[in-house]
Amino acid sequence: MDSADKYAGIASDIIDYVEKEIIPRYSRFDKAHRQDHVRMVIEQSLTLAAHEAGLDRNMVYVVAAFHDVGLVGGRENHHHESRRILESDTFVRSHFGPEDIMVMGQAVEDHRASNSSRPRSLYGLIVAEADRFIDVETIIRRTIQYGLANYPELDRDGHFQRTVRHITEKYGPAGYLKIWIPWSSNAANLDRLRSLLADRVRMAEIFNRIFDEEISAEIQMS
Repeated sequence: MDSADKYAGIASDIIDYVEKEIIPRYSRFDKAHRQDHVRMVIEQSLTLAAHEAGLDRNMVYVVAAFHDVGLVGGRENHHHESRRILESDTFVRSHFGPEDIMVMGQAVEDHRASNSSRPRSLYGLIVAEADRFIDVETIIRRTIQYGLANYPELDRDGHFQRTVRHITEKYGPAGYLKIWIPWSSNAANLDRLRSLLADRVRMAEIFNRIFDEEISAEIQMS
C-alpha cells in the first residue's frame, strides 16, 4: 500500500500538523517508543479501521499519533498525560468538536496494555490493538532496549532472565495483555510467542543474537 492509499480519507492539513509537530516529539523517548513505533501504530490503526464502517479516519489517525506523547512526563501515567495533551492541543481543538475530542481522549487513555478494562469506544479498541502489534523479534528487542537503558547493572544472564520474566508477565498464558480484536493478526502471533516462551533454548538463541546487535549498536554510537 502506497502512502496515498494509506492516508486516504485523512485531511492534508491534519497530516501536515502531525508530521511536523507531533511525530518529531517521539525522538525524545526511549528506543521502544520512537518515531518508528508511532508510525507503526498509525499504520496498524488505519489498517484495522479499514475493516470498520463508519469510523472517522481523521480521528483514528490523530488518536494513533498522540497515543504515547505523554511519555514526555514519564512512563507510569503517560496514558493520562497523552489524553491531556491531545484534549488541550490548539490544532486539535480547532478541527474537531468537543464530543469527538472527548472520544479521542478516552481512546488515547485506554490504549495502555496493562489496562484491564475494555476500551470505551471502537477508536480505543483500534489503537489498543495496534499498539499491541505482536512481532516476536520486535517485542524481544524492545524489552532488551528498555533493560539496557534502565538496568545497566545487569549482566547478560540478568538481562535474559528479566526479558523472559517481562514477556511472560505481559504475553504469557496468564499475562495481563488482552487482545481486543480477535480477527487481527495479533491472536495468531501471540500463540507463536507463547510457544517460543516454552522453548527456552530457542528463546535464548534469539535473545543472544538481538542482545549482541544492541550492544554493538551502543558501542558504535559511543
